[in-house]
Amino acid sequence: MAQVVGRSGDEVRVEVTVRLGGSLLEMEEAILEATNAVGRCTTEEALKRFDTDGSPIRVGEIKLTARGCDPKEYQTPYGPVQVERHVYQTSRGGRIHCPLEQQGRIVRGATPRFAAQLSHKYAQLNVRGVQTDLEQNHGRKVATSYIQNVAEWVGSIAAAKEERWEYALPALDAPVATVVVGLDGAMIPMADSAGYREAMAGTLSFYDHEGERRHTVYLAAAPEYGKQAFLERMAREIDRAKQHHPEALYLGIADGAAGNWSFLEQHTNRQLIDFFHATEYVAGIARGLYPQRRDEGRRAQWLHTHCRRLKHDPEVIDLLIGEAARLSQRSTLPQKVRDELLGAWTYFTNQRHRMDYPAFVAEGLPIGSGVTEAACKTLVKQRLCASGMRWKTKGAGIVLSLRALTQTAGRWKQFWEKINQFGAECCC
Repeated sequence: MAQVVGRSGDEVRVEVTVRLGGSLLEMEEAILEATNAVGRCTTEEALKRFDTDGSPIRVGEIKLTARGCDPKEYQTPYGPVQVERHVYQTSRGGRIHCPLEQQGRIVRGATPRFAAQLSHKYAQLNVRGVQTDLEQNHGRKVATSYIQNVAEWVGSIAAAKEERWEYALPALDAPVATVVVGLDGAMIPMADSAGYREAMAGTLSFYDHEGERRHTVYLAAAPEYGKQAFLERMAREIDRAKQHHPEALYLGIADGAAGNWSFLEQHTNRQLIDFFHATEYVAGIARGLYPQRRDEGRRAQWLHTHCRRLKHDPEVIDLLIGEAARLSQRSTLPQKVRDELLGAWTYFTNQRHRMDYPAFVAEGLPIGSGVTEAACKTLVKQRLCASGMRWKTKGAGIVLSLRALTQTAGRWKQFWEKINQFGAECCC
């Protein structure tokens, strides 16, 4: 269907014939098939340009000689391509070396672009979803085992290089005034332990002087005891951000978990309990004040009023603490409601120094960790908590590393630029 009809320097001319008959949908299918044919034909030409002429080569201090040309099928975005390429060995035999695969940055038999496609899709979909997407939308039939092999290889590189590779922050069109650091956990089903364990998600959100979010860095990690590796990665990202935006205010926002604050107090200038977590405890006090179902309207009105006061009135926390203490002594209330009231009293008493919402609102600063909460859902749970899924720690880490790269603007491209620079085999 497609063939090279001319070559001139770095250019090739390809001829293709497309039959346009039937419905428009049928014509589009024919166009897709012809496009893939052009892609296969041209990629075959491109691959040959990374081969040698068969002369002896050196890899470091070792001399290698060609043992001949071997045929090899490579997977491309357009379909499989068969190429005769030179392979090398030392005079003593041993490991085979293929210059074409090294210079062309082949990843497990896939061209770089196809490996990027597979791993990007695998970050969003399970392996059968990727297989269906390729067949339905790209005219490519690929085995699930091959998809998983390539995607996990790429994901292993992403996970292995998280500590060493630095990614540039984008050039923003407005100065950064505030960087909000957030971290939270999401429970995922595990195959190598009983039940669920906590995966971590972290965000660095960059805000301008108008309070508009301009960029967000997403991080995620598979469950680990102590969370030490994840916290070290977060610390490195914060340090890099401070190098680029040293004048910005670094603000830590999270829920009430003690582990969050021991970290955030080290790395941020000011800290704040997420406002929406705090309102959940206000709701508990409202249920204690108006426990009857017939009082639902009054309860909702009281809750609305006091949530608004919590945001703007610095004296309302004392009122909430007093109400929680008084109501928790009511023996007529159900024990569950009394426990909620005691929890609210403890929460506001222990966290009041991190609840200066009126001052933050007056300064135009964020008071919620919605970006981090959303990351727990979209980065972690959306992919790892589908029906029937069970994860091993390594597999979960691979997927989360890929998803963090794809969701942070600009990082997926930078990741592949590094693979293009160093090669997949060298990176691993």
